[in-house]
Amino acid sequence: MTVDAELPAGIPGIDVPRLAEWLARALPGSGRITAIDLIAGGRSNLTYGITLDGGRRLVLRRPPLGHVLPTAHDMGREYRVLAALGTGSDVPVPTTLAFCEDEEVIGARFYLMDFVDGRVLRTTEDAAGITPEQARGLSDRLVEALAAIHLVDLEATGLTDFGRPAGYMARQLKRWGKQWDSSQEAIRATGTERDLPAYDRLVARLAERLPEGDGLTGLVHGDFRLDNALARLEPRPEIAAVVDWEMSTLGDPLSDLGLTLVYWAEATDKEALPVGATITTAPGFHTRREFVERYAALTGFDVGALDFYVAFACFKLAAILEGIHARFLQNATVGEGFEQIGHGVPMLLERAHATLDAGSAW
Repeated sequence: MTVDAELPAGIPGIDVPRLAEWLARALPGSGRITAIDLIAGGRSNLTYGITLDGGRRLVLRRPPLGHVLPTAHDMGREYRVLAALGTGSDVPVPTTLAFCEDEEVIGARFYLMDFVDGRVLRTTEDAAGITPEQARGLSDRLVEALAAIHLVDLEATGLTDFGRPAGYMARQLKRWGKQWDSSQEAIRATGTERDLPAYDRLVARLAERLPEGDGLTGLVHGDFRLDNALARLEPRPEIAAVVDWEMSTLGDPLSDLGLTLVYWAEATDKEALPVGATITTAPGFHTRREFVERYAALTGFDVGALDFYVAFACFKLAAILEGIHARFLQNATVGEGFEQIGHGVPMLLERAHATLDAGSAW
């Protein structure tokens, strides 16, 4: 494997010559690397497009640079779930190609998958040219993808040991609390202070509402939203692939649904989060209520306690964004828009309390 002489060697997060040597062994005959680019989107793991001789495109995923939360960004788990779903389920995912455990190659473990042709739909500008009928069809396909994930046959896919569903929500509360504390330490190390008293009050309220018993059990994506999918509109709306599986595990599927609802924007919302797809405010996209009704019809799950799951999702997303904010303060982020991430944390804490106060997921 050789590298194009004009290809810059200083790509953040990639040692191009070493990657080329490894690729020659992992995918013999794949040809020369002619271009590498950071793919827009994804504020956690880094995603790169790799172009080879003849125009073939691959995608490389690696952990973020800088402050990395404990237990997060496990490339091996992400690769495993994609490979399993690609051969034993109806969930649309990219085709996996190779996994590298040797951190000496590019500085971290990573994996390769085939490039999937599709659009990341995120902003209201992305809605230009999308008809209300297409928007509604895309909403339906996204709900169907989420239901397919939660109804995956764990035996058939070999994922019965992919997580510990017993006590899942209680462990999630503890886990993201630890992640929050870790991020606070990292933030303080930069000389910055964060005064967010609503956080401790929210943790106490969520602990009081933890579901009794183990509840539902299934495969959980962990960060399911429209802009973590690749969409096609022609000849008909479809989800070409669900991506960003870094937080997937076995647990309570309603935790996924709650997070999707937090991300799902409506035209009547008072304020927009700095993450998620504002495109869903365009005409034709489902409301949050319509999304839930379609999901319940597909899965048969009881969705009566969704206010808890939405509030919990706000808590989880606040912890995630605080970790990203910590990396931004350390000058360890790659891409654009990170300066706004920290502003979303108090918004989420406030939304969680409002949801619990109202007792409604809408």
